[in-house]
Amino acid sequence: QVQLVESGGGLVQAGGSLRLSCAASGSILSIFFMAWYRQAPGKEREMLARMFSDGSTNYANSVRGRFTISRDNAKNTVSLQMNSLKPEDTAVYYCNANLRVRIDSPLSNYWGQGTQVTVSS
Repeated sequence: QVQLVESGGGLVQAGGSLRLSCAASGSILSIFFMAWYRQAPGKEREMLARMFSDGSTNYANSVRGRFTISRDNAKNTVSLQMNSLKPEDTAVYYCNANLRVRIDSPLSNYWGQGTQVTVSS
């Protein structure tokens, strides 16, 4: 069973920083990408950052230059360093992984339960 567990959410004032982490555990053969999403109440889930197995990254325009995604392949962990936080960054942040659990299984998406980030003005 694959599990993704986020940590690092909390309250921070505008202009501050937070670092989120996500650890993937279970039987995992390979990870194609890991990503961070967020969803605010009444809004659609938004992809923020994604890192592929080759190290390449994608960022949403709303966070490019402020957020940085990184990985620790040995620990199957992905982090999101969030700087210059704004009140509009307030949302539940979700970890996502696209991975294969064994050689004869397809690539599948897995999600963490989310962690709340609140940015005060």
